[in-house]
Amino acid sequence: MLLVIIRTLILYALVVVIMRLMGKRQIGQLQPFELVVIIVLSALVAIPMADTGIPLINGIIPILTLLVAQGTLSYITLKSTKARGVVCGTPSVVIRNGKIVSEELERLRYNINDLLEQLRTKNFPNIADIEFAILETNGQLSVIPKSQKRPVCPEDLQIPTQYEGLPVTLIIDGKVNESSLKDINLSIDWLRKELGRFGITDLKKVLFASLDTTGKLFYQLKPQY
Repeated sequence: MLLVIIRTLILYALVVVIMRLMGKRQIGQLQPFELVVIIVLSALVAIPMADTGIPLINGIIPILTLLVAQGTLSYITLKSTKARGVVCGTPSVVIRNGKIVSEELERLRYNINDLLEQLRTKNFPNIADIEFAILETNGQLSVIPKSQKRPVCPEDLQIPTQYEGLPVTLIIDGKVNESSLKDINLSIDWLRKELGRFGITDLKKVLFASLDTTGKLFYQLKPQY
């Protein structure tokens, strides 16, 4: 039993490292060859994990080989446009100039009900509002509405806007992010002083705190039980 636990932990750690090296894509953003890698990887891990009669190295070597193959293929597709088209495919326009491209739907084996469903998930229930719809290589549908149906933005109304950067996270679950404070040239003493204005003396009681680009401090305390 102990041997099974140890083998499982080793293989689990190896898979976590490999998935981390593969990048940060979500399942819905994976290219076909990347999805194949994950399926094969799960099968390779399950065999030595369940059968202690198989030497652990016989399970590790195929997994590492798969990682090298996936990394090589990713590098090739990164550098070569032709290879990227062969391996990943190319985006397909399924609505062009407000008209459904039925020939493309047939080629993709993608019916109109699927198209309407994807449009609804993008908050476009009326297909008449769409100028272009493009089925990306990862299966996601990109939608470009007609100019009259696009949301109004400040530029359309000639309204000047100020720069909005990303808020800086200062505290997570009671732990101060000192590197973030250093990046914005502030100190823990400053943070204590600012939170002290709201009657907060113990930083460990703060669930989350952040500072936006306008200098406004946001915080939320941990729930009291």
